[in-house]
Amino acid sequence: MLISPAYAQSTAAGGSLFELLFPLVMVFAIIYFMILRPQQKRQREHANMVEALRRGDTVVTQGGLVGKVAKVAEDEIEVDIAENTRVSVIKSMIISVRAKGEPAKKS
Repeated sequence: MLISPAYAQSTAAGGSLFELLFPLVMVFAIIYFMILRPQQKRQREHANMVEALRRGDTVVTQGGLVGKVAKVAEDEIEVDIAENTRVSVIKSMIISVRAKGEPAKKS
């Protein structure tokens, strides 16, 4: 008596293709512009930074070591972390370059 009867609504069974795909396309667009694109930009910047390493630069490694680049090779660099202490570090493990050094003099 107090409950009104519920009637089923008659609509199309699936809706249009646009209505189904639009939310999915929007989610992919948001993921691309918020996550993938900035990550690709950071990767490019890091690769350019690693390629521009030269002797005399002060660098920070992923392990937290701070030192001055003593020698640059193909895939590795040698970093002076203390007096008479030199370690080999893989180039891709460099997080940042704190200070650019003077170019090495050729003699």
